[in-house]
Amino acid sequence: MRVKFWGVRGSIPCPGPNTAKYGGNSACIELRTGSNNTIIVIDAGSGIRELGTALVKNELSKGPLDLKLFLSHTHWDHIMGFPYFTPIYIPGTKMKVYGPVTFEDDPLEDVVGGQMKYRYFPVNVGELASQIEYIRLKETPLIDLGGGLKLMTKILNHPITALGYRFEFQGQVFCTCYDTEPYRNLFITDPDHPDYDEAMAYEGELVAQEQNRVLEQFFAGADLLVHDSQYTDSEFDSKVGWGHTSYEYAIAAANRAGVKKLALFHHDPDRTDDQIDELAQNYCKPEKYGQTEVFFAREGMEIDLSNT
Repeated sequence: MRVKFWGVRGSIPCPGPNTAKYGGNSACIELRTGSNNTIIVIDAGSGIRELGTALVKNELSKGPLDLKLFLSHTHWDHIMGFPYFTPIYIPGTKMKVYGPVTFEDDPLEDVVGGQMKYRYFPVNVGELASQIEYIRLKETPLIDLGGGLKLMTKILNHPITALGYRFEFQGQVFCTCYDTEPYRNLFITDPDHPDYDEAMAYEGELVAQEQNRVLEQFFAGADLLVHDSQYTDSEFDSKVGWGHTSYEYAIAAANRAGVKKLALFHHDPDRTDDQIDELAQNYCKPEKYGQTEVFFAREGMEIDLSNT
């Protein structure tokens, strides 16, 4: 398996001189597997535009494109690049779009394709020349994607339904775990609070700990884990409930789970290259935080999991 990052930012694209090194595009990852060069795309943030350009330039001459796009969730920073993905305008392109939907009455096709209405965009989704099939996903232990590629999905802790993906191919494991926040006790834990209930507080803590363990089991032993890490611990204190994770927590969880490589991902749009470099000096020192190799994801970065 080979992984390439086309967009690594969270919340909103932030191109400019202060983000040129790590990149300013929102989430998009390319995954290639096997000799048949199966093309998997994870998320359609603004980074998918440049991926589409590269596919047309380098792959189209080999025949019509056959793609699988997996959406972690449907917040706009993860789908906003879809209308700018050149292959969807090319006759012969076949693409399956997989992803979760929070509201039962809204099919995935309407959530993603709804951006392409004349009030928002000059081309209507019904005018696309490609063949697109939408497949709604839920949490499931096994999906056979063919060619020896297997997929497991896991619900994450985010304000809308979001899925983590675990791809397995010939003994190699690649996981995504974003956008997500550590599960926490939702009950009152202050004994001096008038509504404090000791039994409920205790049960709430057990449930939170168990859910965090289950998520770590999901990415246990991964050769590469791409994990949400938008904040430092001190920043996270004022962002609880926003659906993101601190560097410290992501690194500790990856170590507990025996992850080989951890890509810190979903960089805050206000985080400059210089600030990330400074953070990297702290968080990415070999073995400072355990055996997991830790690095900040960067646009254009490629990783061959056969070399892990």
